This record gives sequence, structure tokens and C-alpha cells, in this order.
Amino acid sequence: MVTALDEDRRLALTYASVSVREALGALWALDAALAAALGGGREPMIARIKLAWWRDALEALDTRPPPPQPELQAAAGLVEKGLSGAKLGALAEGWALLADPAQLDEATLQAFADQRGAQLFWLAATLIGDNRLPPGAGAAWALADLARHSSKREEAAMALKLAGRRTPDARWPARLRPLGMLDALARRDAARGLDRLEPPGTPARMLRMMRHRLTGR
Repeated sequence: MVTALDEDRRLALTYASVSVREALGALWALDAALAAALGGGREPMIARIKLAWWRDALEALDTRPPPPQPELQAAAGLVEKGLSGAKLGALAEGWALLADPAQLDEATLQAFADQRGAQLFWLAATLIGDNRLPPGAGAAWALADLARHSSKREEAAMALKLAGRRTPDARWPARLRPLGMLDALARRDAARGLDRLEPPGTPARMLRMMRHRLTGR
């Protein structure tokens, strides 16, 4: 499932402790599956139905075994490691905020940043075993990631502008730097702007990640 991730996230995973790398990969792959549930055209009703199914299926992991679906079976493993199905299901609620692109505004994107990005980083930090996340961690990354994948220029530009306002100004603890690398890349994206975004995994992005690993910033 990790193959569904972009090169930036795959590289960040290699810097995580071996003991949590598989679980983190499963968590990021679940996020990728929720993104795919929106669908290319984002027809609002269909997207909401898909994401509601994901939310209910993830919440059910708190009380019963998963169905034979790879992402849900991997998510059940995350529940065994201390995450709750309800918390995982909340990620689907974050993605559902984007279901109707005609109704997107700054407030909706800010809520998405918190309910998808900040929640995802909190879950990842829980798996890592270190809750010392900088305030707002994950929000800028969620917005920059949306800007990279949105087919609507106005939406992408708004998301990237907001990402520049949501970057944590703090030194990341060593164990959490695989996550901090992604927020560092979001800062880079916001500074470069929509027309100068780099493909994932480029040498310049790898160097930025390495700098963060060494400095925590």
C-alpha cells in the first residue's frame, strides 16, 4: 500500500523508526485511500456516500473485525496499536469537507487542514509514541498537498496561500522529524508559489528534508 504514496512521503517514512514504519505507512495509505474516494470530478453526492462508508467502516473497527479489504485490514492493525476506529473515521470527515468544490472557501479549507492534516499528524505521533507536536503541525502540509493535487487553480492557489499562514514556527523533536519533514516541504511550497511547485522527490526537496532532519526546522 505504501506504493500509493508520493515520493516525499515514502522518503519521510524511511527516516521513521523501524518499529513504527509499517504502521505509519498503513496510516498514510489510508489517507491516500480517502483522497481517492473523492473521485476525479468530485460529484458531491457520490463523494459524500463514499466517505460516509469509509467513516462507518473505520468506526466499526472498534467493535468488530475488518472485512477483507486491504486498507481496512491494515487500519485494524492500527487499532490494535492503540488508535481508535473513531479517530481514524474522523479523517473521512475531514475529506468530506471538500466534497462540494462549489462551496469551498477559506473557512472550509482551514477546517480541512485541521480535520485532515492536524488529525493525521496527531495519529502518526501517537504511533511514534511522542506527543510533542508543534502547534498546528500537519495543517500546512494538508493544504500544500491539496494544492498539488487539485485540478482547480483557484482552489489550489487559496490552499497554498493558507499553507503559508499555518506553518509551525518551532523546533521539532527528533522522533517526530519524519513528520516535520513534510511540514518543511509545505513551507517550501508556500514560499515558491503555485507556478513553481516541484515534483515530489526532487533533489532540492530531498535536501530540504535532510536539513530538517538535522536541525528540526
